Amino acid sequence: MSTVEFTQALVHNSDYLKPFAMTLTRDSESAKDLIQETLYRALANKEKYLDGTNIKAWLYTIMRNIFINNYRRSVKQQTIFDNTPNDFLLNYNQFATVNAAEATLSLKNIQQAIHQLPEIFKTPFQLYYEGYKYHEIANLLNEPLGTIKSRIHFARKLLKEQLDRF
Repeated sequence: MSTVEFTQALVHNSDYLKPFAMTLTRDSESAKDLIQETLYRALANKEKYLDGTNIKAWLYTIMRNIFINNYRRSVKQQTIFDNTPNDFLLNYNQFATVNAAEATLSLKNIQQAIHQLPEIFKTPFQLYYEGYKYHEIANLLNEPLGTIKSRIHFARKLLKEQLDRF
Protein backbone atom coordinates (compact mmCIF):
# COMPACT_ATOMS: atom_id res chain seq x y z
CA MET A 1 0.00 0.00 0.00
CA SER A 2 1.41 3.39 -0.95
CA THR A 3 1.72 6.28 1.45
CA VAL A 4 -1.07 8.18 -0.30
CA GLU A 5 -3.46 5.22 -0.11
CA PHE A 6 -2.58 4.66 3.53
CA THR A 7 -3.16 8.33 4.38
CA GLN A 8 -6.50 8.28 2.56
CA ALA A 9 -7.54 5.17 4.48
CA LEU A 10 -6.62 6.90 7.76
CA VAL A 11 -8.62 10.02 6.87
CA HIS A 12 -11.60 7.91 5.79
CA ASN A 13 -11.58 5.91 9.06
CA SER A 14 -10.86 8.83 11.39
CA ASP A 15 -14.59 9.59 11.68
CA TYR A 16 -15.15 6.11 13.13
CA LEU A 17 -12.65 6.87 15.89
CA LYS A 18 -14.63 9.76 17.40
CA PRO A 19 -17.40 7.73 19.11
CA PHE A 20 -14.88 5.23 20.47
CA ALA A 21 -12.68 8.04 21.81
CA MET A 22 -15.68 9.66 23.50
CA THR A 23 -16.59 6.32 25.07
CA LEU A 24 -13.11 5.97 26.51
CA THR A 25 -12.49 9.54 27.69
CA ARG A 26 -16.00 10.95 28.27
CA ASP A 27 -14.59 14.38 27.43
CA SER A 28 -14.62 15.99 23.99
CA GLU A 29 -11.22 17.70 24.28
CA SER A 30 -9.54 14.56 25.59
CA ALA A 31 -11.22 12.59 22.81
CA LYS A 32 -9.82 14.97 20.17
CA ASP A 33 -6.35 14.62 21.69
CA LEU A 34 -6.69 10.83 21.71
CA ILE A 35 -7.74 10.78 18.04
CA GLN A 36 -4.84 13.01 17.09
CA GLU A 37 -2.36 10.85 18.99
CA THR A 38 -3.83 7.71 17.38
CA LEU A 39 -3.48 9.08 13.87
CA TYR A 40 0.06 10.26 14.61
CA ARG A 41 1.08 6.83 15.91
CA ALA A 42 -0.57 5.14 12.91
CA LEU A 43 1.41 7.34 10.52
CA ALA A 44 4.61 6.82 12.48
CA ASN A 45 4.12 3.03 12.42
CA LYS A 46 2.88 2.70 8.84
CA GLU A 47 5.36 -0.08 8.14
CA LYS A 48 3.75 -2.26 10.86
CA TYR A 49 0.38 -2.24 9.09
CA LEU A 50 -0.17 -5.34 6.95
CA ASP A 51 -1.99 -4.86 3.65
CA GLY A 52 -5.41 -6.47 3.55
CA THR A 53 -6.01 -6.35 7.31
CA ASN A 54 -8.83 -4.36 8.88
CA ILE A 55 -7.43 -0.83 9.25
CA LYS A 56 -10.33 0.24 11.47
CA ALA A 57 -9.58 -2.52 13.97
CA TRP A 58 -5.88 -1.63 13.83
CA LEU A 59 -6.70 2.02 14.64
CA TYR A 60 -9.04 0.98 17.47
CA THR A 61 -6.27 -1.15 18.96
CA ILE A 62 -3.80 1.73 18.77
CA MET A 63 -6.32 4.08 20.41
CA ARG A 64 -7.18 1.65 23.19
CA ASN A 65 -3.48 1.05 23.95
CA ILE A 66 -2.74 4.79 24.04
CA PHE A 67 -5.68 5.35 26.40
CA ILE A 68 -4.62 2.52 28.73
CA ASN A 69 -1.00 3.72 28.81
CA ASN A 70 -2.05 7.30 29.54
CA TYR A 71 -4.38 6.12 32.30
CA ARG A 72 -1.65 4.03 33.92
CA ARG A 73 0.78 6.93 33.68
CA SER A 74 -1.67 9.35 35.32
CA VAL A 75 -2.38 6.92 38.15
CA LYS A 76 1.34 6.55 38.85
CA GLN A 77 1.97 10.28 38.85
CA GLN A 78 -1.03 11.19 41.01
CA THR A 79 -0.70 14.85 40.20
CA ILE A 80 -3.40 17.47 40.08
CA PHE A 81 -3.39 20.03 37.29
CA ASP A 82 -4.06 23.46 38.73
CA ASN A 83 -5.88 25.69 36.23
CA THR A 84 -4.50 28.94 37.57
CA PRO A 85 -2.88 31.28 35.05
CA ASN A 86 0.57 29.92 35.97
CA ASP A 87 -0.39 26.26 35.29
CA PHE A 88 1.40 24.59 38.17
CA LEU A 89 1.55 20.84 38.70
CA LEU A 90 0.86 20.05 42.32
CA ASN A 91 2.03 16.87 43.96
CA TYR A 92 -1.02 15.01 45.23
CA ASN A 93 0.89 13.20 47.98
CA GLN A 94 1.93 16.29 49.92
CA PHE A 95 1.75 15.94 53.68
CA ALA A 96 -0.89 17.94 55.51
CA THR A 97 -0.25 19.34 58.94
CA VAL A 98 -2.25 17.88 61.77
CA ASN A 99 -4.17 20.25 63.99
CA ALA A 100 -3.54 18.73 67.42
CA ALA A 101 -5.38 21.56 69.19
CA GLU A 102 -8.67 20.66 67.50
CA ALA A 103 -8.27 16.98 68.34
CA THR A 104 -7.46 17.85 71.97
CA LEU A 105 -10.51 20.09 72.23
CA SER A 106 -12.73 17.36 70.80
CA LEU A 107 -11.34 14.79 73.22
CA LYS A 108 -11.88 17.16 76.17
CA ASN A 109 -15.47 17.78 75.05
CA ILE A 110 -16.13 14.04 74.77
CA GLN A 111 -14.60 13.31 78.18
CA GLN A 112 -16.60 16.13 79.75
CA ALA A 113 -19.82 14.85 78.16
CA ILE A 114 -19.13 11.32 79.44
CA HIS A 115 -18.43 12.69 82.93
CA GLN A 116 -21.80 14.50 82.92
CA LEU A 117 -23.77 11.34 82.14
CA PRO A 118 -25.96 10.01 84.95
CA GLU A 119 -24.19 7.21 86.83
CA ILE A 120 -26.76 4.64 85.70
CA PHE A 121 -25.67 5.21 82.07
CA LYS A 122 -22.04 6.18 82.61
CA THR A 123 -20.80 2.93 84.19
CA PRO A 124 -22.13 0.53 81.50
CA PHE A 125 -21.01 2.89 78.74
CA GLN A 126 -17.46 3.18 80.12
CA LEU A 127 -17.20 -0.59 80.47
CA TYR A 128 -18.45 -1.05 76.92
CA TYR A 129 -15.97 1.58 75.70
CA GLU A 130 -13.15 -0.28 77.45
CA GLY A 131 -13.96 -3.36 75.39
CA TYR A 132 -16.23 -5.44 77.59
CA LYS A 133 -19.02 -7.38 75.85
CA TYR A 134 -22.66 -6.79 76.74
CA HIS A 135 -23.01 -10.08 78.61
CA GLU A 136 -19.79 -9.39 80.59
CA ILE A 137 -21.11 -5.98 81.66
CA ALA A 138 -24.42 -7.55 82.66
CA ASN A 139 -22.59 -10.11 84.82
CA LEU A 140 -20.36 -7.45 86.43
CA LEU A 141 -23.28 -5.16 87.31
CA ASN A 142 -25.76 -7.95 88.09
CA GLU A 143 -28.29 -6.51 85.62
CA PRO A 144 -30.28 -8.17 82.84
CA LEU A 145 -28.67 -8.13 79.37
CA GLY A 146 -31.51 -6.08 77.84
CA THR A 147 -31.16 -3.42 80.55
CA ILE A 148 -27.43 -3.04 79.84
CA LYS A 149 -28.03 -2.75 76.10
CA SER A 150 -30.68 -0.08 76.57
CA ARG A 151 -28.55 1.90 79.04
CA ILE A 152 -25.61 1.92 76.63
CA HIS A 153 -27.97 2.94 73.84
CA PHE A 154 -29.36 5.84 75.90
CA ALA A 155 -25.84 6.86 76.92
CA ARG A 156 -24.86 7.11 73.26
CA LYS A 157 -28.00 9.09 72.53
CA LEU A 158 -27.30 11.55 75.37
CA LEU A 159 -23.68 11.93 74.29
CA LYS A 160 -24.72 12.62 70.73
CA GLU A 161 -27.13 15.33 71.88
CA GLN A 162 -24.49 16.95 74.11
CA LEU A 163 -21.74 16.79 71.47
CA ASP A 164 -23.93 18.19 68.68
CA ARG A 165 -23.82 21.50 70.54
CA PHE A 166 -20.07 21.80 69.97
